[in-house]
Amino acid sequence: MSLAPFLRADIDALEAYTPIMPLDVLAARLGIPADHLVKLDANENPYGPSVAVREALAELASPAGALRNAIYPDPESGMLREALAHYTGQPASRIVCGAGSDELIDLTMRLCLTPGAVMLDCPPTFGVYAFDAALYGARVIDVPRDAAFDIDVAAIEAAARQWQARLLFLPAPNNPTGNPLARTAILRLLKLPLLLVIDEAYYEFAGETVVDLVADHPNLVVLRTFSKWAGLAGLRVGYGIWHESVVRHLWKIKQPYNVNVAAQIAAVAALGDLDYQRQCVSRITAERERVHAELAHIPGLTPLPSAANFVLCRVSATASATAVARAAGLRDGLMHRGILIRYFRKPRLDDHIRITIGTPEQNDRVLAALRELA
Repeated sequence: MSLAPFLRADIDALEAYTPIMPLDVLAARLGIPADHLVKLDANENPYGPSVAVREALAELASPAGALRNAIYPDPESGMLREALAHYTGQPASRIVCGAGSDELIDLTMRLCLTPGAVMLDCPPTFGVYAFDAALYGARVIDVPRDAAFDIDVAAIEAAARQWQARLLFLPAPNNPTGNPLARTAILRLLKLPLLLVIDEAYYEFAGETVVDLVADHPNLVVLRTFSKWAGLAGLRVGYGIWHESVVRHLWKIKQPYNVNVAAQIAAVAALGDLDYQRQCVSRITAERERVHAELAHIPGLTPLPSAANFVLCRVSATASATAVARAAGLRDGLMHRGILIRYFRKPRLDDHIRITIGTPEQNDRVLAALRELA
């Protein structure tokens, strides 16, 4: 029996999102022990969670804490939201937690998008926005960034009015290019009749936020994650800040037990150990500046300014290879040396490579390898 009549036809034509390959799988494929690999492809914190987080998780695994694993987590993430209220300066009534900010991106779209509704996208940017919008049958209208990867505010305004757009996601700073988003641009875009989502996944590295604007702008959403700065990518925990008039609708559509017990405990512990988190961020940002300066001296590489925990590099062509071929070749050459970076086979990015900032030792290893390959 054919299942075609029961399946959505648009899913058949949908291209699957390509996530980062798990470390153990890639290690087996390369024949390199996982602990010998340098993973600089997903913008994770190379230092991992703090001792406080590890102790909190160990207590959860103890006989005394075992019962917590057997019962459902707090559906409202109450303790975590209170801790986040203290951290962000925003009331807990505006905060909703999710299984990573990915779930909150999806929830926001579920709130706004119906088949045929228009969402604006500003490529090159985080690919999950356009991917998720397609799941809702939305129409994605591209408003490309300029040569410096900055948004074109006038073009966004024109597109929003022409297409009666409902939604726009903008990372601040942008991923994968690393450039910041000006507050003046955000204030201008907030005048548009659409929901503006500012994805502050890299806020702790950039040090700039617009959470203070949420109270006076019901059409503003700010998303953040514990994956990048707090070393909790594997536990999947993020949060968003919405105006109260929007939050009440989110509670209707959110899955009730979306943030697991371990993730809530780890995130609360991380917020209680901010000295460690800030030390990690300081070390990473210092290394970012060092790596950027070193990359600038490698022939054929042009690192772009970054306010995040990664550096995007433009790769130049040579007499024997195009820029696209060289960029892909650098990715492959590094992989065979046990170093994982990100290569995007997408327009305007296929002649670039993106390098997550690791520990000084990891960064030295990737720099030495790039000098050899260049």
